[in-house]
Amino acid sequence: MIQTSASFRREVQDVEGSISLSEIISALSYALDLTEGAVHGHALRSCLLGMRIAGEMKLPSDQTSGLYFALLLKDIGCSNNASRLHQIIGNDGGEMKTDEDLTNPYTPNRPGLNLLWKKILPAAAPMRHENRHAGIGFRFDRGASILTKLGMGQFAAEAVRSLDEHWDGSGYPDSVKGEQIPLLARICAVAQHLDIFSAGRGTQSAIDTLEQRSGTWFDPQLVRIALSLHRNGALWAHCLPGDSEQDTRQAVLDLDAGTQHTLKPGQIDQICEAFADVVDAKSHFTFRHSIGVADAALGIAETMGLRADRVQLVHRAALLHDIGKLSVSNSILDKRTHLDANEWKAVHQHPRITRLILERVRSFREMAIIAGEHHEKLDGSGYPDRLTARDLSLESRIIAVADVFGALSEDRPYRPGINLEETLSIMTKFVPHQLDGDCFDALVARVSHAREPRILPGMHTSTSLLEYALEPAV
Repeated sequence: MIQTSASFRREVQDVEGSISLSEIISALSYALDLTEGAVHGHALRSCLLGMRIAGEMKLPSDQTSGLYFALLLKDIGCSNNASRLHQIIGNDGGEMKTDEDLTNPYTPNRPGLNLLWKKILPAAAPMRHENRHAGIGFRFDRGASILTKLGMGQFAAEAVRSLDEHWDGSGYPDSVKGEQIPLLARICAVAQHLDIFSAGRGTQSAIDTLEQRSGTWFDPQLVRIALSLHRNGALWAHCLPGDSEQDTRQAVLDLDAGTQHTLKPGQIDQICEAFADVVDAKSHFTFRHSIGVADAALGIAETMGLRADRVQLVHRAALLHDIGKLSVSNSILDKRTHLDANEWKAVHQHPRITRLILERVRSFREMAIIAGEHHEKLDGSGYPDRLTARDLSLESRIIAVADVFGALSEDRPYRPGINLEETLSIMTKFVPHQLDGDCFDALVARVSHAREPRILPGMHTSTSLLEYALEPAV
């Protein structure tokens, strides 16, 4: 039986202050593995591998902490690469992840791995040129910027920015070499290599290739440490095929046991906003969508007089409502014609994946349910579970209204954005049988305070506005 937002009852009174930074980041890092065809659990396993190598080097605590979060968030700047990669090679490497995939700790995405092996890992020079030409290498600047914004520190930001530098100077973005490359970036590069290769070709192949590239791609000292750990059986615990993803994550959390600290509400909001930016960057058609939906949902909740804690819950759930969209290929998100049945099947799963990601954080359990219901409709015509009015809480209804409002207002691959007056006119056709009437009235009251109707880029006047609304917003 599906637990819905209307039936949710908090079994244990979670205390927000008990959330540690590592708990949230380790959970949300899983979403980063959904982009560009990565392997599930890649960030967690890379973190374990990299921290074990660093443990042999006796790094200072500030560098150890920086490395920990750099390993978990090293791919945070990658979501906006998918659209560019799709344009370059016709495939962003991302295929839809099913529920089974998401709960399976070891489900390689074969097209994504093949892409890495053929285009990035064995013969980097041609792809490196393409990367620079298309701007893909700039993902590291963006990733470093996000880590700085999150307060992860200089060491973490530098590690992410220099992740693709090579020991012999053949890497990017700056082609620095040897010890000019930040130490933490060198460790991240080795850890990333070990997990990617072991995922598809086995641990011995990962070690053999690492040794072959010692002195060219990788720091020889780090390679020697990894080889020693491998020979001693101390490298691959919780990083092997068949290992429980839950056990892997717990091992990651245990590494941070001595530095866990509680987060203030503002810090949690900042993390939610950062990941909303990551989601929105996946496609230029969704630029600032999550932020816009969150602003609209916040306004509706405040207008309806919800308690402050419920307003905060709505705002955070709206920020992260589309995090499951990282699993949807850009060939679908950016498609200018109608989607086929298989493509719609992929789209219909993204709210469920949003829920599976968010519920990894204990205190996000209710938020996960609410965010995962943002495409449900009161008459049961929504997705993914065809819930009805009795199943949907007020908070879920608010986000559903805000999401439709945002989707209609924004440009989409198949049609331009619609101005405010037309957007509200379309939405009235779905009140109250699909969208909640009280929530819609609160939206109208909120936006009526604007001095004049907001005209968005690509405004279009059509005699068939209902057609726009009937196209479910991806």
